[in-house]
Amino acid sequence: MNAPAAPISLAVGAMAWELTGRLADASFFPPLSTVLARLRELAAEGLIYASLRDSLVNLALGFAISLVAGLAIGMAMGHWRKADAALGVYVYALLTAPSLVFAPVFFALLGAGRASVVAVVVMYAMFVIIVNTASAVRSAPAQLVEMARSYGAGEGQVLLRVVLPATAPMIMAGVRLGIGRAVTGMINGEMFIAVVGLGHVVTEAGGRFDSAGVLAVLLVVIAVALGATALVQAVDRRVTRWVPKTSRGYR
Repeated sequence: MNAPAAPISLAVGAMAWELTGRLADASFFPPLSTVLARLRELAAEGLIYASLRDSLVNLALGFAISLVAGLAIGMAMGHWRKADAALGVYVYALLTAPSLVFAPVFFALLGAGRASVVAVVVMYAMFVIIVNTASAVRSAPAQLVEMARSYGAGEGQVLLRVVLPATAPMIMAGVRLGIGRAVTGMINGEMFIAVVGLGHVVTEAGGRFDSAGVLAVLLVVIAVALGATALVQAVDRRVTRWVPKTSRGYR
């Protein structure tokens, strides 16, 4: 009988954390039991739930904007050479630039509020979706495109009914990367701007040298990342359900 790998891996990691924290006896790396106790205290004070709600709103808004804009711009760049030539230099420059350096710019333009954090999330997530979508559209099977055109399909029909379904697995790979970067952008933006969300709690705990508090919020952030990734993977499986399991690399 095959044992579930993920729960076993989590249990081993938790035991290793607990043992390392107790043996090291260092204030900056408390054992897992101490961190969980601190997490219960923060939750009882109402800090976790309110901050988590704000962070999820920031993440949802930022990722939704990144997804819509990333898919639209990526499909345009992949399908039309002029769009690729005009936008590619900006997309690749902003993809490789450190996204957090734009936080002061958004802070100055949009103020110390949710709009600045959402803009940082977009900077982190959108460009990787654009690049993956453009690459996927360029790799669409030429024979399918030519066949659709020979039957009189217009450019819009070719793009939406042939290219998009044929390249969905690769596009969804970019979306999975995008959600991970969106979570990173959410917490970085909130820590830098420090007015809302879990990043605000981390900043305050760090200022008090409360390492158990910082690690407690980190556990919540990891849970958010895992939940968001699982949601995207569920959508991926539904969108690409026609792909054989052997093509997904399953064993």
